[in-house]
This record gives sequence, C-alpha cells and structure tokens, in this order.
Amino acid sequence: MILDQHLTLDHFLAVVRGGEQVQLAPAARERIQRARAVIERIVDGDQPVYGVNTGFGKFASVQVPREGLEQLQHNLIMSHAIGVGDSLPTEVVRGMILLRAQSLALGHSGVRPEVVELLLALLNAGAHPVIPAQGSVGASGDLAPLAHLALALIGMGEVELRGQMRPSGEVLAELNLSPLQLQAKEGLALINGTQLMGSLLALALADARTLLGTANLAAAMTVEAMYGSHRPFQADVVGLRPHPGAVAVAAELRAFLRDSQIAPSHLVGDGKVQDAYSLRAAPQVHGASLDALEQAGRVLDTELASVTDNPLIFPDTGEVVSGGNFHGQPLAVTADALKVAVAELGSISERRCEQLLNPALSGLPGFLTPQGGLNSGFMIAQYTAAALVSENKVLAHPASVDTIPTSANQEDHVSMGAHGARQLRQILENVQNVVAIELMCAAQALDFQQLRAGRGVQAAWEHIRAQIPNMTSDRYYRPDLLKLVEMVRGGELLRAAQDG
Repeated sequence: MILDQHLTLDHFLAVVRGGEQVQLAPAARERIQRARAVIERIVDGDQPVYGVNTGFGKFASVQVPREGLEQLQHNLIMSHAIGVGDSLPTEVVRGMILLRAQSLALGHSGVRPEVVELLLALLNAGAHPVIPAQGSVGASGDLAPLAHLALALIGMGEVELRGQMRPSGEVLAELNLSPLQLQAKEGLALINGTQLMGSLLALALADARTLLGTANLAAAMTVEAMYGSHRPFQADVVGLRPHPGAVAVAAELRAFLRDSQIAPSHLVGDGKVQDAYSLRAAPQVHGASLDALEQAGRVLDTELASVTDNPLIFPDTGEVVSGGNFHGQPLAVTADALKVAVAELGSISERRCEQLLNPALSGLPGFLTPQGGLNSGFMIAQYTAAALVSENKVLAHPASVDTIPTSANQEDHVSMGAHGARQLRQILENVQNVVAIELMCAAQALDFQQLRAGRGVQAAWEHIRAQIPNMTSDRYYRPDLLKLVEMVRGGELLRAAQDG
C-alpha cells in the first residue's frame, strides 16, 4: 500500500490484519518536507511557538532556549510514557502505528520524513512497541499510549517481535534501524493524536459489521426453528417505516429464509397469532444497530483522512496554529453509540435463546435435550448468555459524558474516548459469544425439524453440523462453543450462509 492522502477502512485492515507492506508516497514526502521547513525557520528565529520552543500544557508560557529543543522533545516522550495495565493487542498497536504515520504524512505536523519512515519500517517488519492499555483521557490525544509508541522510536521501552518482548534498542539494531534523535516539534507530533481510540474504533467497526450479519443469520435460524412467521420481514411491511437499517436487515432475513419448506408447513392452523418481539421485530432492532454502524463508518472515514496534531503547520502561509484537532470527542461519542448498538444485538439474541430453550414457548424438548432430567442440555448456555448481556449493561454506560481536568486545568475538558473504545471491544467479544450460543441452540432446535430450512439457514446449519455434532446427551459443551465463536468472529459462518 502507498501511504498518501486518504486511508480507507479496507486499506487499514489489509495492513493491520493482512500484513500488507506500506510505503510513503513521494507526494506525501514532499508535503512533510514543506511543513518541516516551517519548523526549521521557527527554530532559527526567536518567536515563541507552542511545542516547538516552549513547554507543554501548563508550561506553554515557558520558552526553551535553542540548545534545549532536542532534549525538550526527548523529555516529553520519556515523561509521558507512564501508562499502566495490560499491553494492547498486537492488531491495535499495528493500527496505531499506521494511523499515526497517516496523520503525519498529510503534511501539517512539521516532522522530518525520517520519523514517518521509521514508523513504517517497524510496521513492515512486524515490530510492535509494547503499549499499556490504560492512561489516556482522550484529549491532547492519547498521550500516554502514544508516548509508549514513540518511546520505541528513540530506542527505549520494549518491542514485540515474532512473539517475544525485547528491549527496543536491541530490536532496532537487529532490523538495521537507527533510533531517532528527536528534533524540534517531533516528540509532540508523535503523541498529539487520537490513534489509540481510532485504531480500536476501526477494528471494532469491521468486527461489528460481521457480527451484525451473523446476528441476522442467527435470528433467521431461530425463526425457522420456532416455526416463526416470515411475514413481518416482507418489504411492504418494513417499507411502511423505512429506516434504512431495518429495510436492509429485512432483506437479508428474506435472503436467508428463501425457499424454506418450513414456513409453508405452518401458515394455516398452527394456532399462533404472532411471534415474540425478539423474532418479528428483528429488522427494527438489528436495523437500528446497522444505522448506528453506518454513522460510525462516516465518522471513521473522516478521521482516517484527518490531521490530529497540535499545533498545526500551514506550509503555504507559514502559519502555525494551536487548535483542538487532537480532542477525541467525535470518536468518543461514536464509540459510545456503537457500545449501545452492539450490546442490543446481544440483548435480543439472549431473548431468542430463551424462546428456543423454554418448552412452554418453543414446543420443543426443554433445553433442547431429548432426555431431560438425566441431561441438562443447553440450560446453562442461556445462563452464560444472560451473564454476558448483564455485563454489557455496565460496559455500555457512556464514557464520553465524563470528564476530568488535567494539566493544572489547562486541559479542562477531555473525551474519555479511549475508555469507550476499549469497552466497545469488550462488548463486541461478549456479543460474539452470545450470538454463538444462539446459533448453537438454533442448530440443535433445527435438528428436530423434518423439513429443509430457508436456503441460507440450511447452509449455515450444515456448516455447523460438519464440525459440531448434534447433542444427544450431555457432553463438555465449551469446545463446541469455542468453535462457533471462531465461526462468528471471522465471518466464516456468515459467508457459508450467504453462499448457500
């Protein structure tokens, strides 16, 4: 991939998860050099410019002499690298490196091209700075996490290479890379930004899109297993309240249910007037989540093409402006909205599990076991789903409504965007498990059917049964669930249903 002006989510995933190599475009190099020339003119003069020849935050009024400018940047990185907690997952760190390089390559930060090239060299080599997950309040950017990223560039801290954590200087030497001697503005440019929350949000959005499609599939499977009606998914029904997400979900449900032999068998005389909300309102509930995902996509597209540094350099005029582009609020609010949207997919999925497992609701054997009493069947699977859904209610509380002043009240309103983005990642994992539990139950319920389900549902059921056998008596269910979770997380099951 050539790093230039605009980065798409597909490009991001190709690099972060696919390992695609990245090169700096010549046009980007030229933009970087033009902005750097502005900084060098400031260094040669005596006008105070924030972050170039002054202190930071509350120390913005303290001018630093020219002979101390490199030490100023070095000190900034060392002092700010004070995060705590577990290390961030490798894919999140890869995303941070790519997004930081992308923002700098837009040519309004004032770094030398060597800074961006070293970031890309680490990324391409699979060398990932060890970054603690906690410490960002999401304004002035993700300062502490990004400082740990920058620490590796100056030969300090630790780097993960081929699964081993080693001193940064040692890894750089092995890769024939030299540590940076930071020059004016460069340390600040490396840490002023939203790259932790941006990386988390980009990965979560990709996973949430896959999860939503799989949740639609799980709903269709449950509808078939429960002899549910397909009529609420008709285009003319949903079209009377045509929210785009609901229309799209209903269309996908119809595709999964197409050519069903089950539906015609109970159109007349089954005694049911209407289905529970968790079945017939799936387009409206899942559709609202889809609409939230689409809005998140628009926010992310903007963020991937944005400069989040401070101060900003305008090479055409030589102007240097302190602004608020580093503030994480757009991503914080978006992460919070996605937390709710994804949590709701889990909430309604757990209710469909209850529909399947409760014999008073399903007409099927209790907990889907042929020999209840001796066997408990999937009784506790629903407990696990309920526990995860309940946990999500706490995690989904909006992080972005909180703020706490920092830097002696200079930074008096912060976004908490990194909190929300990390919570979103946990909610996603929880809901992937909940949907996998529904799929496990729905597949077992379909085993009691004598007729073929809708085309997509039938294909998904066959895909599951090719790897996970029918439950005839109690066994250790966790390995089965873990297989299903992987089918959900990677989109394997969804693709099988879409190709069915």
